[in-house]
Amino acid sequence: MTLVDTNVILDVVLADASWAEWSLRNLEMAAIAGPLAINDIVYAELAAGYPAIEALDDLVSGMGLRLEPVPRPALFLAAKAFRQYRTRGGMRTGVLPDFFIGAHAAVSGWPLLTRDVRRYRDYFPTIDVIGPPEDSRNPDRRVSSQTGLQ
Repeated sequence: MTLVDTNVILDVVLADASWAEWSLRNLEMAAIAGPLAINDIVYAELAAGYPAIEALDDLVSGMGLRLEPVPRPALFLAAKAFRQYRTRGGMRTGVLPDFFIGAHAAVSGWPLLTRDVRRYRDYFPTIDVIGPPEDSRNPDRRVSSQTGLQ
């Protein structure tokens, strides 16, 4: 099972000029390795762009994504990681969803497919983050540092 972050799905859905190809390629590679999942948080973030629940459910099933609830231990871990972020001087308050997503991957032992590599690696070092190298600017050259996906 691979947990998929919202940004990867949006890249594909919105045909992002810079990221759609990279995201689609990595979704396909992750699907070969096993099932793809999103959690309640990703579902809620995606829902903002859909007029009806049926339309979002069609997208989720059409992409072969399974909706997996966030386990209670992950909720606790997310709060602890977010507190650590704030203690280290993190000022952004809109990042809490990322902590729920990262904690879910950590508690479940699943890899996480995302473009937001740094925060996940900093606060959830046990998860296998499938994402572009942090120093790469060209999505065509980006390769997962953990799993070899491109």
